[in-house]
This record gives sequence, C-alpha cells and structure tokens, in this order.
Amino acid sequence: MDVKRTKHTRIIGRYKGKNQGPLLICIGAMHGNEPSGVEAISRMLQNLKTEPLSNPKFEYSGVFVGLIGNLQAFKEGKRFLRRDLNRMFIPEYIDQLRDKAAKDLIAEEKELVELLDAINMEIEASKSKKIIVLDLHTTSSSGGIFSISTEDQESIRMAVELHAPVITGMLKGLKGTTLHYFNKDTLDLDITSLTFESGQHEDVLSVNRAIAAITNCMRIIGSVNSEHVENRHDQLLVEYSKDLPKVVHLEERYDIVPEDKFKMKPNFKNFQKIEKGEILAEDKNGEIYASCSGRILMPLYQKQGEEGFFIVREKDEF
Repeated sequence: MDVKRTKHTRIIGRYKGKNQGPLLICIGAMHGNEPSGVEAISRMLQNLKTEPLSNPKFEYSGVFVGLIGNLQAFKEGKRFLRRDLNRMFIPEYIDQLRDKAAKDLIAEEKELVELLDAINMEIEASKSKKIIVLDLHTTSSSGGIFSISTEDQESIRMAVELHAPVITGMLKGLKGTTLHYFNKDTLDLDITSLTFESGQHEDVLSVNRAIAAITNCMRIIGSVNSEHVENRHDQLLVEYSKDLPKVVHLEERYDIVPEDKFKMKPNFKNFQKIEKGEILAEDKNGEIYASCSGRILMPLYQKQGEEGFFIVREKDEF
C-alpha cells in the first residue's frame, strides 16, 4: 500500500457537526507499519465534508477527530522505533513521563505524551459528555478481521455491532494498551474504547473495512442516522467474517524478545484451526509447539513484535 507518510501531522483532521453529540476519536498507526487506519480516517473526513452536498438531509451530531498514534514510526514505516507504543498506556508510567524534561524522553515516550496531550485538547474543546476511542489496526498475517473490547458492556455491544469476531480476555493477556487506558475505571470520564483489526497490513481492502468500521461506529453512537448509512458497509464486514466464530476467548499468548530469534512457520492465518502439539514456530532453542488446540491469532510475520502468536478458543456467549 503506497501511503505518503512524510506529509502527515499528528492530527489528521476533525469534523464538527451542527448538532451536539459524542466525541469520536479514531487513532490510526498506533503501530507505524499499519497505514490502513490513517488512510481510512483521511477518506472518512473527506466523505463527511462532501456528504451534505449530495445529501442535503445528512446531519452529523458531535465531533469526529482522526489522529496518528506513533507519528515518527509511521513516517519511517516501522512498527516502533524504540518501544511498542501500544504497551505503554500505564497511568503510573505516564505520570513519571510528565515529570521528565522532553529531552530526556525516548522516541515512544515523546509520542505517548504528545498523543495524550492532543487527545486531552480535543476532549476539552469538544465539550462532549460522551467520548469513544476507536483504535484501528491491521495484522502481519491474513485470514480475518476482528474486534477487541474491554469488559465494559458498552464496549462489548459496540464490538459486536461491527460484524466481526469479538476477542475476549485480551486485556488479561496484555498490558498498557489503549483499551487498558481509555475507560471509565482509569479516567474520570464517560469514555468507551474498542480496537478494530481490519486485515493484513498491505491489503488494500483493509482500508475499506476500516472505513466500514468507522461508519458503523458513528451509527452505533448516534452521530449519523441509520438511514444515511449504506448497507454495503455492513455487507463488507459480514462477508469477510463469514464462517468465522462470533466470539473467541484468549487461551495463550506467546511472548518473545529479539534475542529469541523467533520465526513463525509459514502460511498460518488468523483464526486457522490448530491442534495441541502442532509445530507453530521455532527459535534458538528449537521448535515451538501449540500448548492446546484452538485457533491461532496474529501469527507474527514481521521483524518487530513482542508476541509471536496468540491461541484463542470459541465461546458460546460473553
């Protein structure tokens, strides 16, 4: 996917409707090698500007803001420069960073402080009572789209309505993600967050799926009327999620460090079924076997990353 990275600033753009309503903050490129979210946000902003011209009845309630997460990594096309930004949203750690001089911060520490400052400014400027954070991602492997919710019922409801498999238990398997931070328990705000994975990094359709997810999110929170949302957005997500489980729960996260020399076996795809004892990867110590049967998620096919793969199992309900 050819994206002109160097022209971007942190704020991709904002659109303010005529009516009061929620603040929807969409973040793209929290990992710098995932350009689809940035492109989707850019196109959505353009769509919002032109929609009233072709549809005089169109109205938007609230404010839509698009931001780039890891701006410097995005400009270089790397997942991160020094640390994974989406593992650093830890309140105590953030407090420590704010006590440091800017010159003493490493790359992702500067990104974290600047991103949070930008978000706080948007929250104060919008004066919206309800805030939603939609974090847009892609994966290094192909095979399916999915949503990740918090344990909050509103986050779960929104994730379900995005017409993609919903992953539960991920917050217990990770730490310091946007989902851990942007919620009512961490911040003294009426704020809900969810993550949407729209496909493989370089798949051009990942942009379209991300646009569909943003559009559906706007409909869910009441920023746009359902009658103004085209069915193709639902159909695009439903079709790509066909034959995939509705809900899966995290069973295992396989952590790695660069010194492991981890290498995933080829051709694994998101949600591919695996059996206990199946060879999944290898590292400096030899072959790595599946600890249980289930489905593989986010097998690592890129140089940077802190997890080699995840194993999930189907659930009947939340």
